[in-house]
Amino acid sequence: MEKTISISLIISTYNRPDFLELVLLSILRQKELPNEVVIADDGSTIETQQLIEDYQKKFPVPLIHVWHEDVGYRLSMIKNKATAKASGDYIIFIDGDLMLHPYFIFDYKKNLHENSILVASRVFLSETYTDELIQTKNITINTSNKNIEKNKIASFRIPWLHYFVKGDKAYHGARGGLLGMFKKDYIKVNGFNEAFTGWGREDSEFFVRLINSGVKRKNIKFAAITYHLWHPILSRKSLPENDILLEKSIAEKRVWCEDGIDEYLKQ
Repeated sequence: MEKTISISLIISTYNRPDFLELVLLSILRQKELPNEVVIADDGSTIETQQLIEDYQKKFPVPLIHVWHEDVGYRLSMIKNKATAKASGDYIIFIDGDLMLHPYFIFDYKKNLHENSILVASRVFLSETYTDELIQTKNITINTSNKNIEKNKIASFRIPWLHYFVKGDKAYHGARGGLLGMFKKDYIKVNGFNEAFTGWGREDSEFFVRLINSGVKRKNIKFAAITYHLWHPILSRKSLPENDILLEKSIAEKRVWCEDGIDEYLKQ
């Protein structure tokens, strides 16, 4: 099944070209490449554009840059715009601070199924090791204890083991920057809700609508490994308002949002 399905890898980014370069380098060493890579750029400055243009010249698959003006944190909107541009049957989202294990795409392709969302895991790298990777551009990750800040167990690739580790089947622990699904399922619920601005809960609310629509959650443990580059925690000031939106979607059993991807599909 996976041999006939085209895959678009969507990377969200904002003003971290140093991180983005490491992510792109980790894509170049994939055992199986996606059919295209789409950068969902939430208003970065010219440095990110220049980096992408440099890599477009040597990338083995299309590298597409989708950008909009920086007027604040609008992650939901730029993801919708990027997904509208994506040509793949299947969409994998990652954040621009996640380096990929060489078998990341391979593991996703082996586990994707109709009517399901796949959620992978992250290994959190230390601040010192992140700085070292930026300086050296070394993409072979050393998972010694001193280099890992959290979740070391997720650094072990044992592909068969995830069949026995079920994990949460609801929206809890949802990660909008580390999931895969068929594009048709994304469109079915109208994508991410652009009423969410500022950090937090847009991914949980998206999961709620997907699950309400009948799509099942599956977790990939010990496969499709990613390495989270250290950075300061983003502002949480939007959480109270975003929590209200999330609870409303849960209470009303929503499957659709008003401000979503449909606007960009008309263009």
